[in-house]
Amino acid sequence: MPTSPSPRRGVKASRPASPPPLSPRSLWPRLLLIGVAAVVAVVVCVLPASLVTRLLPPAVRADDFSGSVWHGSAGRITALGRPAGAIEWNIHPLALLRRHLVVDLHWVKGGFVLDGSADLTRTHIGASKILGGGPLADLSDLGIGAGWRGTASVRVAELTADLSGARPALSSAIGDVAVADVSAAQIASGANLGGYDLNFNDPVSASGDDMSATLTDTGGPLQVNAVIHLSTKTGSAIFSGTVKERPDTPAELRRQLDDLAQLHARDAQGRLPVDLEFTF
Repeated sequence: MPTSPSPRRGVKASRPASPPPLSPRSLWPRLLLIGVAAVVAVVVCVLPASLVTRLLPPAVRADDFSGSVWHGSAGRITALGRPAGAIEWNIHPLALLRRHLVVDLHWVKGGFVLDGSADLTRTHIGASKILGGGPLADLSDLGIGAGWRGTASVRVAELTADLSGARPALSSAIGDVAVADVSAAQIASGANLGGYDLNFNDPVSASGDDMSATLTDTGGPLQVNAVIHLSTKTGSAIFSGTVKERPDTPAELRRQLDDLAQLHARDAQGRLPVDLEFTF
């Protein structure tokens, strides 16, 4: 019957060496470091949300805070002296090592809601994956779409802006804003003007000031093809393009376009050239 081999005589079986026991002198510094780290983590996690005011650009003011500096909210935001809704945030702590504030945001103003991410300093903001939308009327006191009605849908992949001046200056944008059921009291007595898509595809503004976007209709009484040139530093824009009625255009809107045709002759396809300058 076979037997298992036994160790050779005179040779002891080797065993792994045991680590030397920790002495009190080497153990206490480690415990102290762990304790300090735990206390710092707890203190940082409960820092009040109001501390984010030190990171905001001069044109933005926040009040009515709740939560912590890492995950908190401000129930009242003011931008350039105008009410700008409420905001909730989640900060990415590791980005603070680069002296940047990287944060996930949820912004609400009335029925208008946006979600996205931002990389923020006191002089610059880079935002991405901005999605949401809501009624245009809820943005009127921000100076956006004042006097207009309709519903907007926002899909912006990337946006950057300079915050160092008296007002934010947009420097790049990629994405689009679609609006539906648009109307304005001063146009055809508030008749429904249909839907439109404003598309930005400007990764870097050539001059750091002027930007452009294309505007096309998505259905409704007007066929529109235009380019909008924006000057973000002066807050002005120039609309250049063509407009043409469709068969279902309301009679009052037709009359307004005919009046405009007295100044600008229609082209061979019956399109009316339009050049308008406005502020935003």
